[in-house]
Amino acid sequence: MRYLPLLVFIIFTNILFGQQQQYKIGAIGFYNFENLFDTLDTENVRDSEFTPNGRKAYGGKIYKEKLSHLSDVVSQMGKEMTPDGLAILGMCEIENRSVLEDFVKMPVLADRNYQIVHYDSPDKRGIDVGLIYNPKYFTLKSSKPLLVDIQQKNGDTIFTRDILFVSGEFDGEPLHLFVNHWPSRSGGEKRSAWRRNAAAQRVRVVIDSLLADNAEAKIVVMGDLNDDPDNDSCKKYINAQRKREKIKKDQLYNPMWDYYVKGIGTTAWRDAWSLFDQIQVSYALANKDDDGYFFYKANIFNKKFLRQRSGAYKGYPYRTFVGDTYLGGYSDHFPVLIYLVKPNVN
Repeated sequence: MRYLPLLVFIIFTNILFGQQQQYKIGAIGFYNFENLFDTLDTENVRDSEFTPNGRKAYGGKIYKEKLSHLSDVVSQMGKEMTPDGLAILGMCEIENRSVLEDFVKMPVLADRNYQIVHYDSPDKRGIDVGLIYNPKYFTLKSSKPLLVDIQQKNGDTIFTRDILFVSGEFDGEPLHLFVNHWPSRSGGEKRSAWRRNAAAQRVRVVIDSLLADNAEAKIVVMGDLNDDPDNDSCKKYINAQRKREKIKKDQLYNPMWDYYVKGIGTTAWRDAWSLFDQIQVSYALANKDDDGYFFYKANIFNKKFLRQRSGAYKGYPYRTFVGDTYLGGYSDHFPVLIYLVKPNVN
């Protein structure tokens, strides 16, 4: 792991701990890629609009530009604190593994040697979640998709994205990660809330199992949750709370909540901001560890170049399409990230 300059560490530790000490640092992020499809018409997947002959005329030129834009964003995330940028990135709205293989080969990312974790999900649109990691920082031990079994009253199954559960070692320390893309608000926020609550409960069952084995387990929950921090799915079912100093050992800390209270979001609709893109951490990460990694701070990566510059949607995330009209932007969501730090005892 690389280190920040000593002066930065002195400022950091004086503010938080009243002492001078060097800290290792690593960055973990999440980004909704807004429909990163390949250009092929895949059987049994509703992806025809994202093909050259589809209504979006989604051909090789657009696909390559989309990859270039997304990789440019990811290459910058975390660089203000660590020269290597993101150690781990979770993402959603990707069609398959092949688009991730193309993504990690982009020139601005290729030298990081990002490795891929991905499973095809049952979502009818064919969009999945995934994760990439820099092997300098993270060693993969295991991974699996968690099925979100949602059934309507008539017995029909609602097919949605799996939750990606990844375990490994972050610079030698055990770390568990969940990458989520919970069901949308289609049909209205209240009428659809039960579906997101079900996804949250699916994650919570595994979290409880991890904590039963080790009360000090270090856990990161990230994703496009299609809910805000104060919705039941987050505050009740996942049990992620706002006050870092007040959380209990079975609760998570949600650092995105303070952004939400200030009216700062990651996606906008009808002149209202939502903070659907969140990263939450377990008690063991939220509290200072004298020997291991712990949470330092969270950021919304909403740089000026990621915002719509003019028109009715000025200030909104600069997206790729509006309807079937190609804008040439990045995504309809801003990415988010957290920094983990560890005392350097060497």
